[in-house]
Amino acid sequence: MISLVVPTLGRPSLAALLDALAAQLGGDEAPAEVELLLVDDRRDDTGELAVPGALTAYAKVLTRRGAGPAAARNLGWRAARGEWVVFLDDDVVPAPDWIRRLRADLAVPGRVGGVQGVVQVPLPAHRRPTDWERGTAGLAEGRWITADMAYRRVALAAVGGFDERFPRAYREDAELAHRVRRVGWELVRGRRRVTHPVRPESRWVSLSTQRGNADDALLRRLHGRRWRAELDLPPGRRPRHVAVTAAGAVALAAVAARAVTRPSSRSRRAVGGLGGLAALGWAAGTAEFARARIAPGPRTPHEVATMVATSALIPPLAVVHWVRGWWRARALPVGAGR
Repeated sequence: MISLVVPTLGRPSLAALLDALAAQLGGDEAPAEVELLLVDDRRDDTGELAVPGALTAYAKVLTRRGAGPAAARNLGWRAARGEWVVFLDDDVVPAPDWIRRLRADLAVPGRVGGVQGVVQVPLPAHRRPTDWERGTAGLAEGRWITADMAYRRVALAAVGGFDERFPRAYREDAELAHRVRRVGWELVRGRRRVTHPVRPESRWVSLSTQRGNADDALLRRLHGRRWRAELDLPPGRRPRHVAVTAAGAVALAAVAARAVTRPSSRSRRAVGGLGGLAALGWAAGTAEFARARIAPGPRTPHEVATMVATSALIPPLAVVHWVRGWWRARALPVGAGR
């Protein structure tokens, strides 16, 4: 049996996913045995999830109110009966031949514990993508992401599933993959495909995503200083964010210090010089960050204004969230996730 686990917040995109599955599970190419486990992770009880009639023979709804994606997926796979558990996000659309290709993907040697599907992110053809669209497109290059990721149930059981200390859909899948490989399983890429449309978001979405820095701090505590390399994650900008934030803090402190020193004093001039250098460093760092985000984008006035404003706010937000995550994880033993 194959178990499909879909944690959901009840987003409108869920209907497209379920319709795509219904079209395949009702046909001749459906597996002999398959189950669909929908994990309702909505915080509010707003009624039962609507399941297409063609899926009623396959689907079961589980409820885990507002627990987060890691906990929701754990509930799903622990209730699953299949040898393979396939995790799908509720905002992807499986290709018309997804079920057939899934069966081929799972015909792997016994040493393989997980098979990732191909994620495609459609981008506008008539203009350059925005910063948010480019960020979503990065999913196509992501390793072992649960937008479409199949694991043997025994592999999940061997490591205890997802770490529920990660409250967001951010890094929890890479962290699980690392532990699965560490106990001896291989992970490979398959050929089945899902489409991940870019969902509409506020122009300030890049600010809210900085909360993921708290999860990075937890990963640093669990897996040590080389956590990015061990989890196959690309390098980040945190050292630059720290430098820019520190420069801004020094510049503000210098302004405050000048306000309480005598106008003609030597210390006032020294503080002013230091503050000026710090302000210059902050401006240069912020401008470099904004340029890196504006250059590949559509460069419309709206996008440029958003990038300039958020590029000034992201570094301190990233640092604050990192410190918050470090503070919460400080009691854990270093390397506890190894």
